[in-house]
Amino acid sequence: MNTIFLILAGFVFFFAARLLWQARPSITPVEAHEAIKSGRSVLIDVREPGEWSSGVARSCALLALSDLRGSRDKWGPFLKENRDKQLILYCLSGTRSGMAASRLRREGFNTTNLGGLSRWTGAGLPLDRPK
Repeated sequence: MNTIFLILAGFVFFFAARLLWQARPSITPVEAHEAIKSGRSVLIDVREPGEWSSGVARSCALLALSDLRGSRDKWGPFLKENRDKQLILYCLSGTRSGMAASRLRREGFNTTNLGGLSRWTGAGLPLDRPK
């Protein structure tokens, strides 16, 4: 009984650690801003549409994680158009953007997790309010 519990606890720990590892930011907001300005990267907000009204990073694409996991109505054309660019993703905390970055990386895209939107605003970078 104790052995089964330890094995299950090990699996839970492994998957939680993996999720946290994927969610870690791997680029600074200033580095991301420079890469976007140069045209070699695009910034993507993977939050859901209801979350965008609080503000989004200027010049970002609004592509919900649910669409990436589902029909890809918006993600599909975007990925075709930006296949050769670095995809820099963010969300509220960095967890969903980490999951999205990992998924897209497995599909062959060059992805980077910026983390949470607060990192962008904390660096004094501009926000927009979507219509």
